[in-house]
Amino acid sequence: MTFLITGGAGYIGSHVVRAMLLAGEKVVVFDDLSTGNEHRVPEGVPLVTASVLDRLALDRAIADHRITGVVHLAGKKQVGESVEKPLYYYNENVQGLTVLLQAVAAAGIRNFLFSSSASVYGMPDVDLVTEETPCAPLSPYGETKLAGEWLVRAAGKAHGISTACLRYFNVAGAATPELADTGVFNLVPMVFERYDAGEGARIFGDDYPTPDGTCIRDYIHVEDLADAHVVAARRLAEWAAAGDHKDLTVNIGRGEGVSVKEMVELLNEGTGHTYAPTVTPRRPGDPAKVVASADRIAAELGWKARHDVREMVTSAWAGWQANRAAAATAHKDLHTV
Repeated sequence: MTFLITGGAGYIGSHVVRAMLLAGEKVVVFDDLSTGNEHRVPEGVPLVTASVLDRLALDRAIADHRITGVVHLAGKKQVGESVEKPLYYYNENVQGLTVLLQAVAAAGIRNFLFSSSASVYGMPDVDLVTEETPCAPLSPYGETKLAGEWLVRAAGKAHGISTACLRYFNVAGAATPELADTGVFNLVPMVFERYDAGEGARIFGDDYPTPDGTCIRDYIHVEDLADAHVVAARRLAEWAAAGDHKDLTVNIGRGEGVSVKEMVELLNEGTGHTYAPTVTPRRPGDPAKVVASADRIAAELGWKARHDVREMVTSAWAGWQANRAAAATAHKDLHTV
């Protein structure tokens, strides 16, 4: 098997590449580097720099590298930005997926793994979110992920492609410092940025109907998430080799909730900071509690998360510090020349 990993130079994508290589699989990275970083791509792994909207580049990459499976992670993923630029998000995420699936079908590839999101559920009013929980996304980003799932399943059925849609919950941590998340869009890096400014975490609302009044989320270590991709991709390859057409949709989470207040306390503890958090008004559209049921993936694929939240915090902090040191060195070198 040789897997084409779109978005493989990104935060999550680079971890999937690493996990695939450790599992002995061959991979090719396809990334337009709009948010990815070519330095995340391991030496010896081919990198095709192009957009999934470029059909010719896709056809060439698939043919040149004899691709037999696709793991699709490329796409835009900022909720707020998607509200401001819905046409851009639909073009990148839905039209890009359409072009990619056209190339996959034309090449006769028989397995396709799609990176989805818990954002498809919107504001579920349940203790545990199962794959049967109704989907009601609240943003164009979430809509594009749900539309993407529909498209993947329909194309799979029409073209005999085994497919999997993995619904990620809150991803954090790093397998190695150089692969850490450098974007400041999720809770953990947002708190780290506040630390750098000499400030405590910002908590959006403490009046939710939860034990401590703050939102509860399910955090998953990015290394566990990457391992789930390996297991799912291999299962798809098995189905394809057997001539079976199947589809699978699963949550990727730990099945355990952590409140924002608890997470902030763990971040202070794990980094040695003592900053008191600042409470600000709620953000529109933030559900009180979103925790995954991870039963289906355990039953279907035998997968279970191994890392706890403390490991996410310490590994993310090590990566943040390493990237900050690297940026400072680069800045110094720039001004020395």
